[in-house]
Amino acid sequence: MPGRGVPGPARATEPSEMSFEKPGDLAQVRNFVQAVARDFGLPGTRADLLMIAVSELATNTLQHSGGGGRVRVWAEPGRLWCEVIDGGPAREFGREMPAAHEPRGRGLPIVERICDEVRVDEAPDGTHVRLGMAL
Repeated sequence: MPGRGVPGPARATEPSEMSFEKPGDLAQVRNFVQAVARDFGLPGTRADLLMIAVSELATNTLQHSGGGGRVRVWAEPGRLWCEVIDGGPAREFGREMPAAHEPRGRGLPIVERICDEVRVDEAPDGTHVRLGMAL
């Protein structure tokens, strides 16, 4: 469901970016994504959902990639993009939600259910997980 906030930009914006290296950085990542998303016109609840999705990806990065990563946020007409970049392997999306008794494995299915669009690309600078939200 598209948001009903401030209209998005008339043209693409330059990405805002931050790096993260340790679990203590996750609060900053969440605050960064939430603030930038709201600045670009994503309404509060949808900005919160994007923040949760990025937090899941950043946590996954710290747990499974052996290093930190970067978060980039930018807007295009009608769409907000957020990208988590790390040195880990490409993520496998399209998974079913684990059973309630399973202790792990919900992060990526949650990301897919929260965001309007999810893409994964491997590039020379790492794996890019791109999340799209309609403005």
